[in-house]
Amino acid sequence: MDVEAGKNLVGAFHAPKLVVADPDVVATLPRAERAQGMVEAVKHGAIMDAAYFNELEREMSAILDGEAAPLERAVARSVELKSAVVSEDEREAGRREILNFGHTFGHAIEAACAFRVPHGTAVACGMILEARLGVSLGVTGTDVVERLEQVLGGVGLPIGIPDGAAPEDIMTYLASDKKIRHGRTRFVLLSEIGAVHVADGLWSHPVDEDTVLGIVHGEGC
Repeated sequence: MDVEAGKNLVGAFHAPKLVVADPDVVATLPRAERAQGMVEAVKHGAIMDAAYFNELEREMSAILDGEAAPLERAVARSVELKSAVVSEDEREAGRREILNFGHTFGHAIEAACAFRVPHGTAVACGMILEARLGVSLGVTGTDVVERLEQVLGGVGLPIGIPDGAAPEDIMTYLASDKKIRHGRTRFVLLSEIGAVHVADGLWSHPVDEDTVLGIVHGEGC
């Protein structure tokens, strides 16, 4: 549940009895709405499957146009990847944390904009920021940022921090993120396209405030 303090801070775990993902319905959506959804698909490739990321890179235009075959492949692979992680770690005690890639910054950006920015747009920016954070910490290559910018730019969404999200507000909302541990926000970092950085058995990593603030201020609008 979303509350005034931020997104996804209140809730409970309930396994669904049925999940329906109908590509025919997705094809009826406006292109702009498919673009929002494709951000999550790009995330799945970035954190788990380089080959899928490459496929999205090649077929993004056709998917956004609603072409049946590439759209169905994207829906099926994203469902397959996410369901495997969620089934393995239902209560987010371990590897499921990787699904938060892009969402730590993304949720803070949404809240800082009073939720006037669509979720996909905010997460696209969040993925870029979190990849840049990984570069600054020496765990992510600069080529990873470049490829994310290229693919997310191809989705047709802005990938910079929206004008309405002040750095100070972003930092305030980061401080209330559900993944805070011992006063430090934790981030999922990429080691390369298709793989997250894992250290000491941890899937997300605490980052000091000054480093995070430097990334926020260093990102042009």
